[in-house]
Amino acid sequence: MPRLTVRARLTLTYAALVAGCTVALTAAVYLFMRYVPAYHVALAVPGVDSGTAAPAGATRVRRLGELDGISIATAGDFLNTLLLASSGALVLLTAAGVLAGWIMAGRIVRPLATINAAATRAATGTLDHRIALSGPRDEIRDLSDTFDRMLASLERSFAAHRRFAANASHELRTPLATTKTMLDVALDDPGTDAAAFRQLAERLREVNRASIETVDALLDLADAQSGTTVREPVDLAAVAASAVAELRAEASAAAVTLADPAGAATAIGDPVLLRQAVSNLLRNAIRHNHAGGRAAIVLHRAGRHARVTVTNTGPRVPESAVATLTEPFTRAAGRALTRGAGHGLGLPLVAAVASAHDAVLTLLPNPSGGLTVLLDLPVPESTAR
Repeated sequence: MPRLTVRARLTLTYAALVAGCTVALTAAVYLFMRYVPAYHVALAVPGVDSGTAAPAGATRVRRLGELDGISIATAGDFLNTLLLASSGALVLLTAAGVLAGWIMAGRIVRPLATINAAATRAATGTLDHRIALSGPRDEIRDLSDTFDRMLASLERSFAAHRRFAANASHELRTPLATTKTMLDVALDDPGTDAAAFRQLAERLREVNRASIETVDALLDLADAQSGTTVREPVDLAAVAASAVAELRAEASAAAVTLADPAGAATAIGDPVLLRQAVSNLLRNAIRHNHAGGRAAIVLHRAGRHARVTVTNTGPRVPESAVATLTEPFTRAAGRALTRGAGHGLGLPLVAAVASAHDAVLTLLPNPSGGLTVLLDLPVPESTAR
């Protein structure tokens, strides 16, 4: 049995409603006329014999056989005639209901056909079109607008993934190309001695270390973007103290003063991901700094959130560049100044951790240079009030 379309089902529904209402109205009128009025059918003027002349001013009533059109002799004839006329009206109204329902249903489902066509195009990978449905603000218009927003979000997401793949390929290809060049130079030089080979090995180890760091950062970013189901209280003061101790040597090598953590706060979340976020914030503050600069981390309660504030000195960050710093492999002009300035995955990883925890990440350029990063994390329910 063929499946009825939405338009056909709506039409049948409208027709059934019209027919039902007409039947109900006919039945109500019939029952009313059948039981409520008292009928007195007269064939002549009351009190006047049909064989005598009618009084002056009286109207002569013709016999039933003399009447033109419908002739009613009894109350039963009247009711039967009423029922017959109502049945005819029922047929006409039902036909009109089917026609009107078909037209109205077509107008209602027409936008759905447009949305279906857009969904079909999106299924083929074409995400740059929009429905942009006009008309009254109703449920179908809301559905269309939501679909357009979804297409825009998917387009941005796929574009970001394409940029990520291209940048990741570039970041991983660069050290491999560098390694090949160094090996070719060494092998092509017949005068290369053991000391030169040792120096080459040290340089290759440094390139290899940077490649491993990039791959590890990519894996950490993938883990953070996959979300987390772990929710437990995390002492941010302990996390910050551990990160500062771990990065103290790197800060000293970069001639950056890394202050001890200040304040205390407790957040709810995945302790592993939160440690990665705090470590990356501090590592960024050290690497994107200048000799003699300073980096600090402060913890405190901000309303219904536990706030982690990391501030560092350094070159000025343009306002226009701040929004792009959470994209993978993006570095603001002038930020990557210190040796080993990073792979451009620190803040993207922090942003992914924030998203996994329904947290808020805010980047604020300092007027004198450097950056202030605010990470607002959820707190345990027992302390949220």
